[in-house]
Amino acid sequence: MYDSSFPRPRDPGDPQQAAGQQGPGQQCPGRQGPGRQGPGQQGPGLRSSLEAIMLVADEPVPEVLIAQVLERPREEIAAELSQLAASYTAEGRGFDLREVAGGWRYYTREECAPVVERFVSDGQEIRLTQAALETLSVVAYRQPVSRARVSAVRGVNCDGVMRTLMLRGLVEEAGADPDTGAILFQTTGYFLERLGLPSLAELPELAPFLPDDLDDSEDSGHAPAGS
Repeated sequence: MYDSSFPRPRDPGDPQQAAGQQGPGQQCPGRQGPGRQGPGQQGPGLRSSLEAIMLVADEPVPEVLIAQVLERPREEIAAELSQLAASYTAEGRGFDLREVAGGWRYYTREECAPVVERFVSDGQEIRLTQAALETLSVVAYRQPVSRARVSAVRGVNCDGVMRTLMLRGLVEEAGADPDTGAILFQTTGYFLERLGLPSLAELPELAPFLPDDLDDSEDSGHAPAGS
């Protein structure tokens, strides 16, 4: 006979007993939403999370996107970003957090520009050779242009230099010439970014830099880029 003073043996097939294995207030594993912290779990705070996101962002990040990622109200994100930017300014940090182009992004502080410029120019970044600069100039002002045309303008073969410019992200393919089938090339958005120009129309005029006796009859049909 079964003695009721002892606990009843567990029946694996009894759903009531299976449900009773959980104590009060306990939840089944996997019921927590993504990104939420359960009792006793430790994670980064809001400010730390914002700084981590801003650090890896290569373009302005909208507040609504950050709010979705962190599962926090947009108003809270906006307020914390503003406070964070103000704290960087108050502490005199070498960088600041700016709201630009519909999002937020880190920038070096304006007064630190001379230091950053010296760091970049003192061998930290591989400079383009004279040949690469000349080739890039031809592409910029004649685009879209074929590799053969660039070589003809420079008077030397430019295949290797063109490959270098493409690897640097300054030049890209722009389709094919409908008459010859030759691959055409053009400058990239990164090229404009490096020069600080909004569009090709802002490229400086070539005339002031050309010799007075230059015969441009061959190029009379070529208008400057962006015209």
